[in-house]
Amino acid sequence: MVSEPINLPPPFTLVRLRESRDAFAHAIEIAEESGAGTLTYVGRFDLAEFAVVLEPGEALRAARRAFYAAMVALTDALRAYAPPNKEIAIDWPDAIRVDGGLVGGGRLGWPSSTKEDEPPRWLVFGAMIRTVAMTDGEAGVRPLASALDEQGFGEAGAVQITESFARHLMLITDTWQVDGFDAVAREFLLRLTREQQAAHVIDDNGDLLVRRIGRDRPDRRDLRKGLLSPSWLDPKLGGPRL
Repeated sequence: MVSEPINLPPPFTLVRLRESRDAFAHAIEIAEESGAGTLTYVGRFDLAEFAVVLEPGEALRAARRAFYAAMVALTDALRAYAPPNKEIAIDWPDAIRVDGGLVGGGRLGWPSSTKEDEPPRWLVFGAMIRTVAMTDGEAGVRPLASALDEQGFGEAGAVQITESFARHLMLITDTWQVDGFDAVAREFLLRLTREQQAAHVIDDNGDLLVRRIGRDRPDRRDLRKGLLSPSWLDPKLGGPRL
C-alpha cells in the first residue's frame, strides 16, 4: 500500500516511522542531532500520531510554556476539520475533548539533566488524536471516549490533522514572537474546559493559577508535575484512554 504523502511547510522535516514505532519516543532519541522542526510521524489507521522537536531559547521553567502554544495549534488543527458548533476543549493541561468525548492530547519531553534555570537543548511535543473508533459496541459502553469519525469529521485522518497542526504551530509561534506569550495564554485559556466561578491565569513558569470567588489566594496547578504523566494516555493500549 502506497503511503499518503504529507505536505509540511518549511522549516519542518518529516521522519516517517513504521506503525509499530512510537513517534514521541523516537523524536526524543533524535532531537539532539536532528534539531528544531523535525517532525516524526507514525502512519496508523486509527490514530494521528506525531511529534515535533523544538529548540527554545529560554530557561526550562519558562520554556515549558511552548506546550501551551502546541496545544493551541493542535486544537486549531481539529477545528479546521470540525463540523459547525463542535466544542473542542482542553482538560488542563493536556487532554482534548470533542463534545465531551476524549479524543487524545499532547505531551512534552525535555532532557532530564537540564536544570530549571538552564535553557534545554531541546523540547519534544508529541500528540495523539483518535481518528477512528476501533472498539466493538456502541459509544454508550465508553461514554467518556470518542473519535473523529464518530464526531462527524468526515475524511479528516492522520495526514490531514498532522499537516494542519504544522501550519497552525507556525501561526501561533508567530503570534508569540509578535505579541508575546500573553497572546498565546489567552488563546489557550479560551479552550479550557469551563469551571464555574473560576478565573484562570498562566504564571511566568507555566503554572495555572485558578482564582475562585471568595478565596484570597489562587489555587496553583504545577505544569511540570502535570506533564510528567499524560492524563489522557493509556500505556497498555498505546493510545488515548477509553
